[in-house]
Amino acid sequence: MSDPIETAILDALAKVPPGKSIAPETIARELDAERWQRQLGKVRAVAVGLARQNKLVILRHNKPADPDTFRGVWRMRLPQEGDAAA
Repeated sequence: MSDPIETAILDALAKVPPGKSIAPETIARELDAERWQRQLGKVRAVAVGLARQNKLVILRHNKPADPDTFRGVWRMRLPQEGDAAA
């Protein structure tokens, strides 16, 4: 886990209560507070990879979304028992 974005995502998710989610902007701001918008695409790409590995769940409207097809505003959280594949 040498990728700093992956590390930042998993560390942030480990700090929130079970079932709670984080916004990608949180990670982007942690990586680059002044130009965080430039980090959003990278955060999304890493989050999609982690979702494909079942290490996190991408949420749309607080429901699991397919990491390959989701659009718009999204959040991420750790997988929970009972999560169905999107």
